[in-house]
Amino acid sequence: MFYYVLKYVLLGPLLRLLFRPRIEGLENVPDEGAAIIAGNHLSFSDHFLMPAILGRRITFLAKAEYFTGPGLKGRLTAAFFRSVGQIPVDRSGRGAGRAAVEEGLRVLRRGELLGIYPEGTRSHDGRLYRGRVGVASMALRAGVPVVPCAMVGTFEIQPPGRVLPKIGRVTIRFGEPLDFSRFANLHDERTVLRAVTDEIMYAIMNLSGQEYVDLYAPDAKAAQAAARRNDDGANPAPGNAAP
Repeated sequence: MFYYVLKYVLLGPLLRLLFRPRIEGLENVPDEGAAIIAGNHLSFSDHFLMPAILGRRITFLAKAEYFTGPGLKGRLTAAFFRSVGQIPVDRSGRGAGRAAVEEGLRVLRRGELLGIYPEGTRSHDGRLYRGRVGVASMALRAGVPVVPCAMVGTFEIQPPGRVLPKIGRVTIRFGEPLDFSRFANLHDERTVLRAVTDEIMYAIMNLSGQEYVDLYAPDAKAAQAAARRNDDGANPAPGNAAP
């Protein structure tokens, strides 16, 4: 019940007023039945803006950290995500990916919409990164279509590290559903999962216009940080150079 109060009475109208989202391709989201909405992930605001414009309820697999934060802020955040039906997923440990897939399949078997960010985390620099194969595993095992989605402009209004978003207009695009029935019964084939995931990411890239990087986002972020440290060591600040 709170989900619909939040969407139609409280948060939804406010988001539409502040961000005036342009919505393209909404007809590509099925009116009924199970489907996966797979999108890019640029901002914390993505969690709210996409559900606010969809006519159907959508459940996201949310990282467990949103439910375990310390203090009053942590408790309020956890209460909010639980109230809107989001599912916590522990991303640590060897079985994390398998647990996330099983949680997603439960949603799909109920005939509902499942939202997922194949990159697994927010982009730290606005580029689109390599997708994790969990989205392909769920699509093939559940036999459901995947609707690619692109959030455009959310990185500019609330990049990582910014607590409150700036006021600005965003665009939300939905592409044509992707049918992977030709790969039925191949959900355990790693090469098939990789190919399906890459096809999904290619569709998202075409919708978003982002530069694509064929690396996982955490690996790229770590490489960039290491490069900056190396540059700092090779070019010490004036007065701090070794004798």
